[in-house]
Order: sequence, then structure tokens, then C-alpha cells
Amino acid sequence: MTNSITGSGWQGLWSLYADRRQCVILLMGFSSGLPFLLGFSTLSYWFSKEGVALSTIGGLIAVSAPYSFKFLWAPIFDHVRPPIFGARLGRRRGWLILIQLGLICLIFGLGNGDPRESLQYVAIMAFAMSFMSASQDIIVDAYRIEILAEREQGAGAASTQVGYRLGLMVSGGGAIALSAFLSWFWIYALMAGCILVGMLAAFLGNEPDIAEVPESKKGNQEFQSFKEHIYNMIWVPFSDLLSRPGIIPILLFILLFKYGDAIAGSMVLPFFHQLGFSALEIASVTKIFGVIATLFGVVTGGLIVAWIGIWPALLLGGCFQAITNIFFAILSEFGPDLGLLSLAIGFDSFAGGMGSGAFVAYLSALCNRSFTATQFSLLTSIMALGRTLLSVSSGFMADSLGWFWFFILTTGLALPGLFLLLYLRRQSISERVVKGY
Repeated sequence: MTNSITGSGWQGLWSLYADRRQCVILLMGFSSGLPFLLGFSTLSYWFSKEGVALSTIGGLIAVSAPYSFKFLWAPIFDHVRPPIFGARLGRRRGWLILIQLGLICLIFGLGNGDPRESLQYVAIMAFAMSFMSASQDIIVDAYRIEILAEREQGAGAASTQVGYRLGLMVSGGGAIALSAFLSWFWIYALMAGCILVGMLAAFLGNEPDIAEVPESKKGNQEFQSFKEHIYNMIWVPFSDLLSRPGIIPILLFILLFKYGDAIAGSMVLPFFHQLGFSALEIASVTKIFGVIATLFGVVTGGLIVAWIGIWPALLLGGCFQAITNIFFAILSEFGPDLGLLSLAIGFDSFAGGMGSGAFVAYLSALCNRSFTATQFSLLTSIMALGRTLLSVSSGFMADSLGWFWFFILTTGLALPGLFLLLYLRRQSISERVVKGY
């Protein structure tokens, strides 16, 4: 399939980001990223300022559980029209507006709590907010996949990630900085108001054309029993995905594509500390320079997908992700050199962002557009679960090998994912599974 781009050269590639739909997706991404830290790290900082016990603060991680299990209720958004705005705005935008209204109320309500006197109330509000936020993520991802053509998915993934990271910056560092001047009530009230950015995007965007859900073999949907309706909602989208040819190597690839990157990433902050970098140096390089490099990476990844196609972009991003770990191995030999740290973080963040842009586009292309929300949520949950489980051994590996050989090993751990990518391409599984590429 040709990868022709309207316009000529890089000007034609950059025109992908000038599209009105990409601007809408970026604003939705901002609204999607904003609530995440409000229920975890920002809330933890608030608790610590109020003198809440560390054991209680550590338990806050439980409120983020909905992000790991969002595929369980994602079928609702593929099959059920929202009860209020569906007729006017359509299924995707109707659900989005309804969820965002709920988020505004929950964020405002969370800020109205007092962790010293109403800890249970705060925990319940934080969990409910996480549930609504995970639901918003489902809709935003489904909207992005359905509103864009196949060749635009890389740029769409980049737009979502740029917006998401901007939302994280506002609700993370921005909220903590505001705490020097404002009470937490007003900070969370301002954060609730920022969700209006996503609501504006929902009104500005067009409703995507969503294919009708295929009927079950068990009969016409009009006369289905509750059991048959659940069959269509849950089993059909999962079986549609899992019955694809080559699905086992595809799922292994999803698990392993960022394996080496995940192992290395889980240990970099302890590595920097042990090497002798100060907290200020680590924060300035990783949280400022690193974020900027990541944003450039995801934008570049979107351009590369449109320029040379998703499979070469995945291979290029995967190779870059592997090679950049060598910079950390070199850094371990040179000691606390700030210039080398900046170089390592810059290349690693850029490569990670570029690989993520192509990878999200790949996951998007795997989805049947009749079940976009369900299948994308399942695939990203598999990816997240794999990265979490596979990273468990990272500390043991670092202790056993030492930093230099640990980072050399993480470079090698990227190879299984790359070999699987070449296998999938060579077996022509791409043409039979990934529609449009």
C-alpha cells in the first residue's frame, strides 16, 4: 500500500499535524492526561503536606486500579449509546461529554475533602475519579482511531501523547507549584475547570463513522436475550481479535517490543542516585529536558509512520530504543557527568517517544472499528501488564550484574521483540491482520 502524502516532502508530512482533527485529538489528550496525577502523585504530595502517615500514602496506589482493568467495561462504550447526549452528539462524543461532566464534579469534590478528617471520603472520590478518567481514556483512544485514516494514525498517536503529557505537567508540577500560593480546594477547582478543554474538543470535533456491530449467529439483535446481548458485547470483540491469524506471535510482540526499555526505565532513577547526581540535576534533566525530548520523539514517530509506513517505523524505533541503553552503560563508567547524562536522557527519551508513536499506531491498526474501544483497551492492558510483570526482576538483575552489564543486557533484551517484528512482516501476517498497512 502506498504511503503517499498530500503535498511534497516534509511539508506534506507536517501538514498531517495541521489538520483540524489532530488539534481536536491533542485537546482531548490534554483532558485525558489531566486527572491521572490528581489521584496519585499530586494527591500523595497533598497528603504528605497534611502529615498523613506514609503507610496511608502508599496505599493510594490502589485508587489507580481502574486504569489496569478498563477493558472490563470498555464494551459498554462500543455497544450502548449514552443516555443523555447520544442523540445529538453521537456515541463517542456523547459519552465523552457525559464522562467529562462527571470528572469535573469528582475533581471538585476531591478538592473539597480533608485528608486529616475525612480520609475515607477522599479515597472514595479519588477512586471514582480514576474510574471516570480511565473511561475517558477509552473514549479518547477509540475516537482517535475511528476519526483518522490509516496513514494518519502515527500522527494521531503523537497528538494524543503530546496532549496527554501536557495534561500531566499541568496536574503534576503545575498543581504542586500552585500549592505555594493557593489552598488545595482552589487548586483542584482549577484542575476541574481545565477539563473544559476536553469538552470544547468534543464539541469542535466531528462524530466518527462507526461500523454497525455485527450480529451474533444466535439471532437478530432486536430479539436477543440478555445472555445473547452480553455475548455480543464481550465475547464477539475478544474472539474477533483472538481468532486473527498469527495472533500468538502478535501478542508476544506486544509484550516484548518495549521489554528492554521497560527493564532499563525501572532502574534509571536509582542508577542516577547511586552514580552521585543531585536531586536537582536529576529533576532538571529527566523531568524537563527528558519530557521535551519525548515530545519531539512522538511527533517524529508520527511523521515517520506517514513517511515510510508503520512496519519500518516500528523497526527503526525499536532499534533506537535498544541502542540508547548503551549510553547509560557508558555513563556508568564515566560517573556523574552532567553533559553525558543529558545526552543519554535526550537520546533515550527521543527514541522512546518515537517508538511509542509507531507502537500506538500499530495497536490502533489492529482494532476492528466495530469494537475499537474494547479491543484497544485490551491490547493496551496487555502491554501495560507485560511491562509491569517483566520489570519485576530488574532490581535483582542490576544487583547481580552491576550497572554497566545491566544496561548492556537491556540492549540485548530488545532483540526478541525485533525478531518477532521481522517474523510477522516476513510471514505477511501484517496484510492479514493489520488492515490498511
